[in-house]
Amino acid sequence: MFVLELTYTTPLERVDAILDQHVEWLRKEYAAGHFLAAGRKAPRDGGVILAAGMDRATVERIVSEDPFTLAGVCEYRITEFVATTTAPALEEYREQLPS
Repeated sequence: MFVLELTYTTPLERVDAILDQHVEWLRKEYAAGHFLAAGRKAPRDGGVILAAGMDRATVERIVSEDPFTLAGVCEYRITEFVATTTAPALEEYREQLPS
């Protein structure tokens, strides 16, 4: 599982100018089963995406296709973790620690 943390690197006006494209990209990745949750940080200086079901190379490719990345309005921090405990609704994403 991955936590994708976006930090805006430009004024919000530039971010908002391509927000619709970013939301469409999010929808595509939800439909592909890659994303579990996403939203703005508070205060609004970026966002967070929870992703699962793929390897790091795939996550890096997907992040590189984000319109925010392509427009240079944010930087991503990708954190991979092993989800050994989850809420019941996320049980299918529960993982075992490697031996």
